[in-house]
Amino acid sequence: MEGIEDFGVWLGRQLRRKGVSQAEFALQLGLTRAAVSAWVTGRARPRPEMMVRIAEILETDIATLVTRDADAGSARPIGWYHRIAHHDGGREYGNAAAFAFEANLAVLAREVTQNSLDERLDPGRPVRVRFTLHELTGEHLHSFLSALKWGELESHYTAAAQSRQKVGRVLARALRELRENSSLLLLRVDDYNAAGLTGPEYGDGRYAAVVRRQLDSHKSNDRAGGSYGLRKATLWAASRLGLVLMNSTLSEAHEGRTARRVVGRLDLPWREVDKVAYAGPAWLGEPDAEKEHEGVARSWWADERVVADLRLDRDSDDPGTSFLVVGAHDAACDSGTLEDMHEVLARSLADNFWAAMTSGRSSPAMLEASVRALRNGESVVPEQRVDPVDGHPSLVHAMRAYLDGETVDELTATGQVAAAEVRLAVPPLEAAGRTAAPHDHRAVLLVTPAADEDQEHSRIICMRGPRMSVTARRPREPGRGADPFQAVLLAGFATGDDDVATHAAEAFLRAAEPPEHDRWRATAELTAAYVDAPRRLAEFDAAMDAALRGAIGRRTVRRDSTGPEGLRKLLRLDVPPAGSVRRGRGSPLVDRVIGKVEEDGAWILDVTLTVPRRDDRWQLLPVAKFEVRSGGRPSVEWAELSAQENCEIVEGRLLIAPDVRSARFGGVTAVGSHPVAADMAGVIVEVHPAREASA
Repeated sequence: MEGIEDFGVWLGRQLRRKGVSQAEFALQLGLTRAAVSAWVTGRARPRPEMMVRIAEILETDIATLVTRDADAGSARPIGWYHRIAHHDGGREYGNAAAFAFEANLAVLAREVTQNSLDERLDPGRPVRVRFTLHELTGEHLHSFLSALKWGELESHYTAAAQSRQKVGRVLARALRELRENSSLLLLRVDDYNAAGLTGPEYGDGRYAAVVRRQLDSHKSNDRAGGSYGLRKATLWAASRLGLVLMNSTLSEAHEGRTARRVVGRLDLPWREVDKVAYAGPAWLGEPDAEKEHEGVARSWWADERVVADLRLDRDSDDPGTSFLVVGAHDAACDSGTLEDMHEVLARSLADNFWAAMTSGRSSPAMLEASVRALRNGESVVPEQRVDPVDGHPSLVHAMRAYLDGETVDELTATGQVAAAEVRLAVPPLEAAGRTAAPHDHRAVLLVTPAADEDQEHSRIICMRGPRMSVTARRPREPGRGADPFQAVLLAGFATGDDDVATHAAEAFLRAAEPPEHDRWRATAELTAAYVDAPRRLAEFDAAMDAALRGAIGRRTVRRDSTGPEGLRKLLRLDVPPAGSVRRGRGSPLVDRVIGKVEEDGAWILDVTLTVPRRDDRWQLLPVAKFEVRSGGRPSVEWAELSAQENCEIVEGRLLIAPDVRSARFGGVTAVGSHPVAADMAGVIVEVHPAREASA
């Protein structure tokens, strides 16, 4: 029945495009209106001989009726539709939602990527987000403006730029620079493994929430990060021209189609052009053929040539949306180069989404992000995948330990990750009454020693939902003499739990966030919805601080540790202890060492490395050292080295390809080289560049 229904949806659209009613179509076919209605509603399908006649009337061929991958007949003209001004004389001099955030690229990267995370389709793999900066000049610029139908817009821009309001001044500058410099910057954001702009043209759905409406967040479930419907406004705020184009591959068919649903939206202030007043927004699309919306521009199913001309072509059939910000700028570094803006985007993605980009051994990352820069189609900065380890090695290490179930209760050795419960008593809703019981949510605090290269440390990074950093707070009285640390607070769905208390905590903390989603405080929404909410937030902060003090504990390895527990703690040494040689962020680091002593007295070790980006492959020499009771750490020889993941062993050297970010190898120590019995010492593992080790 699905094939019949798809044909009916497609046929109904073709009749509307031609302006032909079902009764008129039936008359041309020599059938009753009821027969055509049955086709359109999916209750029946035409006989094969009738398909030939239908193709003739629709000015197409049988193949198009079968595949239904294109519209029949001549294409309706694509153009701009501008909303007529209000009859009551009301005027809007800009989109207020666009002023809710700062107009800079760092904010855009944060807000738009969070939206993509909210719309992740397959939870078994990450949503892929790519940012492309593209500067157009000369013939490339002329070709793009022609595809954009700039001639239909220029008079509206000229009129809107005459406004004395803020938006008018921004438009005037943008037009002046476009004409004087003959240059235009595009910023494209593509997401894959996302839902896409699904739903009807005017009714409820993702498409209408983005294209037709303001302040409609339209979240499909309570796991979403946002709640105000403002994040999409950052796209228009980042455009000096107030213009964004969209090309979406849908996860759910609309009108029988999924590929290349294209539309453009322009936000301008009130203006008057040729003595006609216009309200503000305009849409690029196909004139709607339905009487109720006659003449209004609606989305259209574009061909591959059109999306290429509009710089909207996607690189796979994976569902998701490409947003093109036309006339992009960064208010924070307005005169920045493509390289500067590339760095701003990459840094914002790493700072805000390092946790979402972190994977465990059995749990995939939620997000994969990359940034590139082009000029007239040629690469200026090659596409670079954002690696969270580059900027936040200690935090990523803590998150991995949690995902892999390798945390401890208290920090007693370098490189450990402590996990502690933090209670959040979620108060009842006002509607439930003050006698209703609170929900007891158990958030998780992760604590690990800070790395030498960490520029920021000794604070608590708080997050919920799909693990985007919400706020960073300094704890009160972390403990006298505490070493620098990194701490992460996972609340709500960020914990990985899915019970009633987790859902309640997620809703409570979402209500505690302002539109910027950058802190937890007593917002108007929170105090109106919940009983005694400010006190519960204060208690939550105090519980975080108490858990931190308990987790920091002792900061050195106990020399008299014996038995399996003592050995386990000695082995969790991700980097060399204090006092040994520490390498910079540009060198591979030992992230995890796990092992045991065999009956013959040899250590069997499993070593995981964190590997930074470089152009050439790494050649490393693994070194095992004993942590003995006195004196230095003597090196021991390897009886065996074996490659486990993302590496190879050649003549005792560890070889790792340049695009690898983590690697794993195994080793067995040679008992004859042990200075003491293995069960009388701990063991650490270091890796050195091969040429350095042999010097």
